Amino acid sequence: MRLIQNMTTIAEYPAPECSVPNRAIKIAVIGGSGVGKTALVVRFLTRRFIGDYERNAGNLYSREVQVDGEQVTIQVQDTPGVELTDNGINLPDHVTCSIQWADAVVLVYSVTDRRSFDLIDQLHQQVVRTGGANMPPVILLANKADLLHLRRVDSQQGPLLAGTLGCSFYEVSASEDYSQVHKAFHRLCCQLAKQPPPASNSSSNNSASAATEKRRSPLIPRPKSPNMQDLKRRFKQALSAKVRTVTSV
Repeated sequence: MRLIQNMTTIAEYPAPECSVPNRAIKIAVIGGSGVGKTALVVRFLTRRFIGDYERNAGNLYSREVQVDGEQVTIQVQDTPGVELTDNGINLPDHVTCSIQWADAVVLVYSVTDRRSFDLIDQLHQQVVRTGGANMPPVILLANKADLLHLRRVDSQQGPLLAGTLGCSFYEVSASEDYSQVHKAFHRLCCQLAKQPPPASNSSSNNSASAATEKRRSPLIPRPKSPNMQDLKRRFKQALSAKVRTVTSV
């Protein structure tokens, strides 16, 4: 995604060509269909509001920023809409994988859609089951707060549910109020930035990570693409030197 503008406290920060990789903050956005998940993600990352989107296929959005002076990469995983059926919730596999992947989860409902609100408790239970002992932080977002004439969820019900679930709550409008959307995501990013990076669960991942860090360490900069003519010239010089050595012996 092309970054359009800077934010006030989360500012665009282009990385040098050869540098230590940024720490990644991974956020999964989950909720029912049509609640405005994609609009919220794009609004946060670009300040833009786009009213119409194609059906979400689960896009990953990424942006390099500074959070409290630390350079990080924010990765936000948009997810397909979850449906409420007579047998419970229809949870796409992509959503479960996103919960396992994420450092934090944003649960979204629309104040104009009662069914999307009724989904939240079950979605939170799924986050608890999937996260287990390493359950990620969760925040609850109520979107479309500007559509007062279409409201189907009382303004007090969101905070009450968030209190029951033990998470922060924000009522926002992706279309009308960028500042509130930014505030919700920004506080979550700051919370995650203060936590130590998660350790890898496997030794192979640790070894691969260590090898990557070694290759990308500022003490061992990544080499630039070589010039082929220069390589041929050096090869001929080395070959000539070897021939001279053999002849002298």
